[in-house]
Amino acid sequence: MRWIIALGFFFSDQIPISLDDSKNKMDPLEILIEPLRHSPLLPVAVKRLQMQIADESAQRNQFYGDMSPEQKVEFVDGKIILHSPARNRHLEVTMYAATLLRTYVDLQRLGVVRVEKCLCVFPRNDYEPDIVFFGSAKAEALDASTLKFPVPDLIVEVLSDSTEKNDRGVKFEDYAANGVAEYWIIDAERSTLEQYFLRDEIYYLEQKSSSGTLTSRVITGFQVAIESMFDQQANLAAMRAMLAGSE
Repeated sequence: MRWIIALGFFFSDQIPISLDDSKNKMDPLEILIEPLRHSPLLPVAVKRLQMQIADESAQRNQFYGDMSPEQKVEFVDGKIILHSPARNRHLEVTMYAATLLRTYVDLQRLGVVRVEKCLCVFPRNDYEPDIVFFGSAKAEALDASTLKFPVPDLIVEVLSDSTEKNDRGVKFEDYAANGVAEYWIIDAERSTLEQYFLRDEIYYLEQKSSSGTLTSRVITGFQVAIESMFDQQANLAAMRAMLAGSE
């Protein structure tokens, strides 16, 4: 039955909306719900979905009450995901990217950058991305006691074996659907960066490379060599250039 197929895709975290073809204008949500829209089982399906949402809401409130600052934990698809410690290369590359972003953003007074354990609240899920950027408008609403952060303007995820499925799946879809205008996926082991820009609620791949120049559309004026995300000397050179340019 077509409505069952639609529901199967609805609950999947592998909806294929990572598109490089800018000519593809299909709305992913319409693709999911159109078969169900005309089914006589629509009322039953809606009731079940409403029950699931209510159950998830209760679990989510429990999650907020139980989480602790010592843990890196997310609430995704009604489940609590506790992350294991990261490998040294993952931590190294995360630090390279975060240092460049924070230095530039602070110098230019463009907003704030946060790393790890920054709980970003989306309509259904809660994520703690590796690096996030909030522009000035959202940054002004933050204070010392903020625990639940809004949807970021830019997100960086550094891949690991345990997170890649979600980074390329449910997070990719959720970030796009909720207006995260720029998304970087960094493969620390392969020293490769993928840069996606949002258009019509769909991410389009701008570049996937280990070299060349990274230019952000969200962080005005941010431009660095991609190698500076992976190599210490290149990272230091980029930092020196930023500091010199601010004098």
